[in-house]
Amino acid sequence: MGTFLMNYNFNIEIVNNYKSNAQKIRVMSEDWVAHNMYCPMCGNPHISSIANNAPVADFLCKCCGEVFELKSKRGNMGNKIADGAYHTMMERITGKNNPNLFVMQYSNDLQVVNLTLVSKFFFVPSIIEKRKPLSATAKRAGWIGCNILYSDIPKQGRITIINNQKLYSRKMVIEECLKSKNLHIENIEKRGWLLDVLSCINDIDSVEFSLQDIYEYTEILRQKYTNNNNVESKIRQQLQILRDKGFIEFLSRGYYRKML
Repeated sequence: MGTFLMNYNFNIEIVNNYKSNAQKIRVMSEDWVAHNMYCPMCGNPHISSIANNAPVADFLCKCCGEVFELKSKRGNMGNKIADGAYHTMMERITGKNNPNLFVMQYSNDLQVVNLTLVSKFFFVPSIIEKRKPLSATAKRAGWIGCNILYSDIPKQGRITIINNQKLYSRKMVIEECLKSKNLHIENIEKRGWLLDVLSCINDIDSVEFSLQDIYEYTEILRQKYTNNNNVESKIRQQLQILRDKGFIEFLSRGYYRKML
């Protein structure tokens, strides 16, 4: 944990001219990030707000070029994060302009409590939930939104920056972000397979596990990838990739260890 004393309070003076609570929170939370956050990808001391709410991002690191979006919520984040239009989200995560995501939790007295970074390399279609279209009587009738299934993102992609107002060391955060980059796979289906097998590994209680332990998830993966007729072979392939990328260690034939 870092020893730097951070001001966790939102600046309430900047929203005197706003009436909507949602607008006030958006302005205050974005202001807090702009004044307090470094780039977790390269360590640049400051990230810049992107003017006029660009459609895919809120912040830019002018050193490494990484972009970030911010989602904030009062109280517990829960398992889902409400996001924008479903089709826009799907275009983003299957394209090359998907931003990293800051997930902020704030308190009733408008203080930042938790801040997590979700690496863009962990966004796949299976963590995006399509919401029901708005009713015919709604202002935007027929509009389809989405939720990010936050709890379905492997823990390696949810990098803690602040936990209960305890600031994690910048060095540790950057190291975790660099490690997450190792899981970058351009092909969205291949990325989905890799992250799904990683989630299965995370679900196993013990640090050491066997191939048979992973095979216990075969039916779950088969239901998810109905076009694949050789799921066990695909699992073995993903284990090799995760081993090569440094997330698991090969012990002996059919036995592995998690690299914590």
